[in-house]
Amino acid sequence: MAAAAQSYKLIRKIKDEKFDVDHLHQYVLLVHLGVRDLQIGVVDAQERLVLFEDYIFQNLNSSEGLLALLKELFEAHHLLTAGFWKKVKFSIKNNKLVQVPQALFVEDAAPEYLRLNAKLNPEKEMVLHCENVKNNIITVFALHKDIHQWIGGLYVNSQVNFVHQSASLIEGVLNEPIAGTKPPLFVYIDRFKLHILVVKEGRLVYYNQFVIQQFSDYVKYIMLVLNAMQMGQQDSKIVLWGYIGKNSPHAIEFSKYIKNVSFGGRPKHLKFGYLFDEVQDHHFYDLYALHLLCN
Repeated sequence: MAAAAQSYKLIRKIKDEKFDVDHLHQYVLLVHLGVRDLQIGVVDAQERLVLFEDYIFQNLNSSEGLLALLKELFEAHHLLTAGFWKKVKFSIKNNKLVQVPQALFVEDAAPEYLRLNAKLNPEKEMVLHCENVKNNIITVFALHKDIHQWIGGLYVNSQVNFVHQSASLIEGVLNEPIAGTKPPLFVYIDRFKLHILVVKEGRLVYYNQFVIQQFSDYVKYIMLVLNAMQMGQQDSKIVLWGYIGKNSPHAIEFSKYIKNVSFGGRPKHLKFGYLFDEVQDHHFYDLYALHLLCN
């Protein structure tokens, strides 16, 4: 237990005053899992985020190690092993995904769609899919079989939905109001990864994620997408979410290369108490938008 505890660290926790442990059967649990981190959210019956936690992982080099760490973290937590949530939405952050138009989607062919974009290990991974109802897009993705089985067994009395981070981001930006005639470039900065999306006339026209090795990669990939979408560097609006401070050196550096950068806000579908004022509005957008899926 002590060794496992050294492999994860709670970075931030916010517990709203309206949180009531006796009402878990009315709450939706959001679990957002990456290779290096985990976010937890709890949404009450009034669509208010009443609990939030952010963890980072260390010393992980396999899916088996990730599952062992998750089991230790969940067992040490006073809420996560509760089996009577109204609904559980489990999101995975990885690069094994592909988006397919709903009209062309055939469920039996899901593995073949995914193999066009990722290498699969059929012995250890299973292929799942989730729907972006607002845009009629099916996101096909891979998840480790043991993690899927463990989560399903943990919440046998709750409705469990498995989704992908990309679907969460897509659903989020599709619900964003867009002012003016020129579509913005939506950018989400994750830990060591960059997501870029473009929406035109209420339809998703571009999504991709990029691995980041150094700061210059952020600017390089943003410029690459601007050029590919024929969007001008000087006059295109860029809306930014993610792990970047508004007054951080990275934000200042962004402004040197890219004009018209603004920080996005929280999705309108969720309510936040005053305790969340300590969290910048553009942080954790992918977790918040997760609640838009599977309703």
